[in-house]
Amino acid sequence: MRSSRRHPLLVPALLCALAVLAARPTDGMDGDGGSGAGLGPQVARLYKDAANATRQYENGRREAEAQRSKALKAERLLDEQRQKIDAMHEDLGRIARAQYRGGGLPLTARMLLADDPDELMRGQRAVSRADLAVNRAIGKSLRAEARLAADETEAQAAWRALEKRNADLAKLKKKIEGKLEAARSRLDGQADASVTAGSCPGAVRLDQPDTRVGPSWVAPVETYELSATFGSGGSRWANRHTGQDFAVPVGTPVRSVGTGRVLKVSCGGAFGIQVVVQHAGGYYTQYAHLAAVAVDQGDRVGPGQWIGQSGSTGNSTGPHLHFEVRVTPEMGSALDPVPWLSQRGVPL
Repeated sequence: MRSSRRHPLLVPALLCALAVLAARPTDGMDGDGGSGAGLGPQVARLYKDAANATRQYENGRREAEAQRSKALKAERLLDEQRQKIDAMHEDLGRIARAQYRGGGLPLTARMLLADDPDELMRGQRAVSRADLAVNRAIGKSLRAEARLAADETEAQAAWRALEKRNADLAKLKKKIEGKLEAARSRLDGQADASVTAGSCPGAVRLDQPDTRVGPSWVAPVETYELSATFGSGGSRWANRHTGQDFAVPVGTPVRSVGTGRVLKVSCGGAFGIQVVVQHAGGYYTQYAHLAAVAVDQGDRVGPGQWIGQSGSTGNSTGPHLHFEVRVTPEMGSALDPVPWLSQRGVPL
């Protein structure tokens, strides 16, 4: 699967995202998800919400794993620090025992009886310095242990908070995806009924993405899997496949690949609901098997503008977008769209 979208999201925004997604209006969707012309926009918005919830969840999951690693590292450091403190206590104990064993007589008496009083004093000072150094080291280690314990507590708390937040996001994600699946099914049924009745649905205006700054040419859908290729054979086609198929769910926003004018919007026949766009240089692009259209004949469109939503109308065995590049508006003049888009900076 290929996706041109790259939107890094910050984990501190997860709670805000939960509130925004949970409070998002449903534009008249009742208990069964609504019906009629509003289905297309509802599916488009739910599609965006589901994608956003998925990104938020995945981002939060990675952050929770990082916090968990941080907590485990703090725990390991704390164990190491405690082992160092235990070793220092043992050193101090050995010094104390040595002092006790050599301290049966007062220091003055030992100096009078010693063969070398200076040597005795030097040894005493060395023991005192060692005793002081060990005590200082233990104090420093105890302070370090306290800091590490605080870090561990903080990391564990952050990890637990993220885990809870991710559980909430997972529930919301599942709920949105359930609504999306139900709305997609109704949109698909509505499109099939329109085609069967020979009554093309009118344009349903969608909330368009911001395309003011972007490439001159784009892929017809943003996230997809390539399926049937140009020129491939099969029982579904009279001759050879005349376009490139993009396997996408029903309701996926379909984009104009470049600047142009909507030459035709029609429904019925093998292509079901379709849009044909005329581009400069004598080229035409076709978008077929749609569930809904978002443009009317004669509209000017730009690269990335949503012109419809994918479906499975016409001669189709499942949800996908059939995309063609032609040198005339009609069938029989198709070019392989993959190299054509590649030449315009859009590798598929």
